[in-house]
Amino acid sequence: MGEFIAFSFVMLLVLAAYWSFVILPRQRMFRKHNKFVRTLNVGDEVITAGGIIGTLTRMEADQGIAYVQIAEGVEVKILTAALSRPFDPEEVAITANLGVDPTADQRLQQRGASG
Repeated sequence: MGEFIAFSFVMLLVLAAYWSFVILPRQRMFRKHNKFVRTLNVGDEVITAGGIIGTLTRMEADQGIAYVQIAEGVEVKILTAALSRPFDPEEVAITANLGVDPTADQRLQQRGASG
């Protein structure tokens, strides 16, 4: 009987660890992404999950669909889940230099602390 209680306790600890290290961070990320999508307006520049940069032309949030203009006369219909982040040319330039420019990591951290 004591072995069963010890095993059950260990399994509970494993489940709690899994929950706190896997499930909870994913839920936070999901909420953060939903908040980002809800704050988007027509005309905002965004980066898609595939790395395409475009301008939001319209959005059907209730259906989870966004229309993004990626070139003059070229509009794509994508899922709102594929809208990765807002386009910030300075941040993109800094992250492109990570690993190459020794000061890029420091500049990125400074931007995060100030913004």
